Formats: sequence, structure tokens, C-alpha cells
Amino acid sequence: MALVAHYPALNRPDRPLVSVCIAHYRGPELIAACLDSVLEQQCDFTVEIIVHDDASADDSVAFLREKYPQVELLASRENVGFCVANNRMVAHARGEYVLLLNNDAALLAGALAALASTAAQQTSPGILTLPQYDWESGNLVDRGCMLDPFYNPVPNLDPERSEVAMVIGACLWIRRSTWEQLGGFPEWFESIGEDLYLCCAARLTGLPVQALKESGYLHRQGGSFGGNKPFRGKLLSTYRRRRLSERNKTFSLFVMTPTIVMWPLLLIHLTLLLIEGIIFSVLRWDLKACTQIYLNVPRELFQQRVTLGNERRKLQGACLVSPTSFGKPFNILPHKFTMLCRYGLPTLDWRPSR
Repeated sequence: MALVAHYPALNRPDRPLVSVCIAHYRGPELIAACLDSVLEQQCDFTVEIIVHDDASADDSVAFLREKYPQVELLASRENVGFCVANNRMVAHARGEYVLLLNNDAALLAGALAALASTAAQQTSPGILTLPQYDWESGNLVDRGCMLDPFYNPVPNLDPERSEVAMVIGACLWIRRSTWEQLGGFPEWFESIGEDLYLCCAARLTGLPVQALKESGYLHRQGGSFGGNKPFRGKLLSTYRRRRLSERNKTFSLFVMTPTIVMWPLLLIHLTLLLIEGIIFSVLRWDLKACTQIYLNVPRELFQQRVTLGNERRKLQGACLVSPTSFGKPFNILPHKFTMLCRYGLPTLDWRPSR
């Protein structure tokens, strides 16, 4: 914490039930709507709000100190990324539960009350989320996500399905002791896919990952990192998002997949990635995409082999579920194929991202 300036909240609540933790990077207008949605929640328990500013170059810190003195502010002097930011906030939190909330998200009415009520009824303290709605259109985006065999998230739109494979880190509720038990977000991920990793770790240890039916949250998808949603019928992303996404999904596949089936699945995955990279580079005349995104995956998999091997042994050794049970919320059809048929090849740009 030596590189973090701490600005205590005015009248910090005693023994809060929930600590709402918001990782922020640039854009006071983004986080203002987020904070207002939290402050407007009607609930019969105490809530504390913690914001981690990730070395924003704008006036975010001054804005937060002036407009939201009731918020506990951790202002990093260097950009550390989403994983470190959330780990710092949870370490600082005092609530029995924590809600990780993106700065480009806003809770709908009754969100905190619904999450707290469901958490109180759980026999095993798992991970919860709310239905996600697109900020501009108001359309349902997902009720948590399933996964395909290569750990690509597949939006769950079934209102009757509550058990999912993962929830998006833009709105992730978890008991603080469970977070500590699971080890929080893997800081070597940097950003992207840390929610996938945490949810898979929870499911390996027999903890539920669930999406509620009621309330929800609005989300400016990609507002804090770029990409992540179709724009005018096309997929738009950034080189950094795709690099981290492909790498971290592969890391998760290696660490989380039970039994020896991981090895043939990994081989198939890497082969398909290479083919995808060649096709993308040829059709888009973009050699950089192949070298920085697709060929980067096996390179970093080799470089991180010791860390990944240790993580796999630790989590598989603590596994309390059968491979069949772990694979239950997986879809057979690769999600990339569905997206390719619907939107075509993505377009990559250099939009600034955290």
C-alpha cells in the first residue's frame, strides 16, 4: 500500500454488511452515475463504498474527494490494473460481503437488497451476480455466463437457469472470507478473465456460482477497457484486450480443466488459435495480430509454466467436485464460431484502455 494515497471516508460506517468496491480509471462522468446508483439503494443494512483510482491522468481523484466525501478512496500513484486494484480494495474492506462493481456500471433499484437476501439463504457461500442490461438500449445482455470447451464465455439468457459457469466482474458479489479462501484475483493476469478464473476456482471447491432473476445492473460494455460488444453489427476490440483475453482464457483452461482431458483439449485449442491467427492476418492484412495476439499465447504459456503448474496442482488437489459436475454449465458449440457467423471477423484498433 506504499504506492497508494488513502483518503478516509467522512463518517465511515461501523461494521458494514457490504463493502461495494469500485475499480476506477479515468472518466468522472462514468463513476458518478455508478456511485449515485449505489447511494440510492434502499436497504436495511449498512454499506461502505471503496473506490480505487488507478492513477487516472484526469481530475478523477479531486472530483471524488470533493463530490463524494462519504467514499473511501484509495488513489494509486501508478497504474496497476484491475486485478491488483480489486485485491487492494477487498483487503481494505470491512464488510462481511463485498460487491465488485465496474465504474461503468449502475445498479438498478433493489439490487443490494436482492443480493444480500439471496446470500443469507445460501448454505454454501458462493458467488452471485445480477442480470446485466446494456446501458444504451436497456436490452438484457446476460444472466451470468456458460462456457464453451475453450473457456469462452457464452451469455446465459435463460431466466430459469440460475447456476452458471461464471459471472462478469462488472458486478460480482462474494463473501469476503470466501474471497480470501480462493486467493482473490490472480494478479499475474493483469486484466481480463480474472472473473472467469475466480468463478472456476470456486466451482472446483464445490461453491455455487449463481445469477439472480430479480433487479439487475446497467453496464456500458467496454466503457472502461474498450471493445467487448458489437458496434453497428460488427465486433470491435483492441489489440491489448484480445491479447489478454486469449492468453488468460488459455491459462484458465490449463489450470481449471479436471483430469488428463486437459492435455488434448489444450492441444486442440492452441491449434485452432494458430489457424485463427493465420486466417485473420491474411484476410485483414494484419501480421501484428498474429504475432501479438495468437502466437503470444503459446509463448506466454511456456514462460508462465511454473506458475501455472503450481496453480493447477493446488486447485486440482483441492477439487471437491467430479469432472462431470464441473463441466455441467459448459456448452459444446464453440462460441467463437457462433460470433463469426453472426458478425464476421472483428476489427481491432488502438483505442486507449487501462
